[in-house]
Amino acid sequence: MVAPATTDRLRRDNTARVLRSLRDEGPASRAQLAQRTGLAKATVGVIVTDLVSSGAVRDDDPVADAGRTGRPGRPVSLDGSDVVGLGLEVNVDYLAATALDLAGRVRLSTQVPLAPSNPDAAGVALQSLARESLATLEADGRRVLGVTLAVPGQVDRATGSVVGAPNLHWHERDIASELRPALGGRPLWIDNDANCAAIGESSFGVARGVDHVLYLTGTVGIGAGLVIDGRVERGAHGLSGEVGHAPLGDPARACACGRHGCWETAVGLEALVRESGVRLPRGSALDPVSVASLVADQSAHDPAVAAGVDRLSRSLATGLSVLALTLDPSLIVLGGFFVPLADQLLPQVRERVGAVSGTDLALSTLGLHAASTGAAADVLGQVFTGTLALA
Repeated sequence: MVAPATTDRLRRDNTARVLRSLRDEGPASRAQLAQRTGLAKATVGVIVTDLVSSGAVRDDDPVADAGRTGRPGRPVSLDGSDVVGLGLEVNVDYLAATALDLAGRVRLSTQVPLAPSNPDAAGVALQSLARESLATLEADGRRVLGVTLAVPGQVDRATGSVVGAPNLHWHERDIASELRPALGGRPLWIDNDANCAAIGESSFGVARGVDHVLYLTGTVGIGAGLVIDGRVERGAHGLSGEVGHAPLGDPARACACGRHGCWETAVGLEALVRESGVRLPRGSALDPVSVASLVADQSAHDPAVAAGVDRLSRSLATGLSVLALTLDPSLIVLGGFFVPLADQLLPQVRERVGAVSGTDLALSTLGLHAASTGAAADVLGQVFTGTLALA
């Protein structure tokens, strides 16, 4: 006799197999799904019936199959418009939330400014955003399967704690325990923001369909997410994306992590403001993309600002050349504040990287919501792998 836990796991695995087929290969009749998945027709029939009841899939109008006689097949399509994963992001100067339904459609997208000076206020604001997002989704009739939080730092995904997020002044912080009371018992995962952004761009952005992708964040800190064949590579200790703290900067310049000479001191947001000399409006709560847009506008008619951006581009090109040689990705995606500066940055970066590798470069299409989008996709990914049940 099969143990109940094993039976439940087998049911989730088989359901996930059907869902992946619909996601990756498109609509299909029950008979076609059986052929695609290798499952028995009766098993597929039971699974589809349950998925229709839950709103995850829908029956479309019958379609005649050329060359076959008998009753036309009735295709099944991935739907899940009322079934969503919620992604949250906390960063130095903003919070973001994105909800995706099972078919990958955006059902909620919001961003709020955050005062960077108070690490405790960030946790409180995050709880508030989570409650507000869940209330909005529920009012719209959505069922939230789970939540993933993206954090700019080293994360212990197994425990849900932040080992270190220097720019947030978080160290050994059990953010999962702080956030869970706001989630009403829903599952919660914590991950690095660059990992989430890489998932977002690989699933829904400019890197969709690319097998080997490196995403570089462009916020106060600099991190990288590496996705190979749809899977995030986190390394043995979860440190694989901490490229911002590689010793590629000025050895005399201090970093928020406590060391000197980190790469993000040369290419992070503070470096951009310092090198460009642009004065930000007093009391402004500009996000990184808005700051970069301001710099880009001024550099168009101010040679001193343009020279500062050029210095940053040289440091960026040096670091990316190292990453391209070391990791050999097919594509490097520049995100965050790098996007508005593309006209000034890309020529030099492309030339330097192209001289040492065959890696292509592209700009993020998801903006500052790349991480929260990827975080939402991370929740849905648990469904498509059978880790998380729909019911």
